[in-house]
Amino acid sequence: MDTEADLHIRLADVDDDAFILGLVPRFVDGFELPKWRRRGEYLEGIRRDIVRHLSEQPAGTHVFVAENDDGERVGFLHLHTNIDFFSGAPNCHISDLAVADGHDGKGVGRALLAYAERWAREHRCKYLGLAAFPGNTRAIALYEEFGFGVEAVRMVKPLR
Repeated sequence: MDTEADLHIRLADVDDDAFILGLVPRFVDGFELPKWRRRGEYLEGIRRDIVRHLSEQPAGTHVFVAENDDGERVGFLHLHTNIDFFSGAPNCHISDLAVADGHDGKGVGRALLAYAERWAREHRCKYLGLAAFPGNTRAIALYEEFGFGVEAVRMVKPLR
C-alpha cells in the first residue's frame, strides 16, 4: 500500500468494535509516558472512552475504519465535532487515530489524516485539532508535516 488511493475509509459499524478496541494498545506503545502515570491507567482510560463512544454514539461523534484493497481493516479514526472556545466556530477534533500492527509506514496514518481534513472542511469546521503524548515523536512529526502546530500545552503536577 503506497497511497491513500489504496484505502477505503467508511463509517464504522458494530462489527468493527473488536478491531477498534484491539488497537487501544497502539496509543501508548513505543515511547515514554509521563513518569507519574501508569501505562495501564492510560490504556483503561482510552479504552473506556472509545467503548462509550462506540456504544452510546453521542452527538458529534464519528468513527471511521480504513480497509485496504483486500478488505483488511488497517486503521481507524474517531472524529468529534465541537465549538471553538475562542471564536465560537465549529471545530473538528481527532480524538483517536490508530494504525494496525504491520501497517506502519504504509500511508495508512497519512490517509486517515487526509480524510479527517477533508471531512472537517466538508462540515465547515474552522479548525482541525488533535492531541499527542510528547514522547510520541513519530506521530508528532507526521502531524507537523500535515500542518498541525502547537496551540496550547497541557501541564500536569501530580499531587500525592
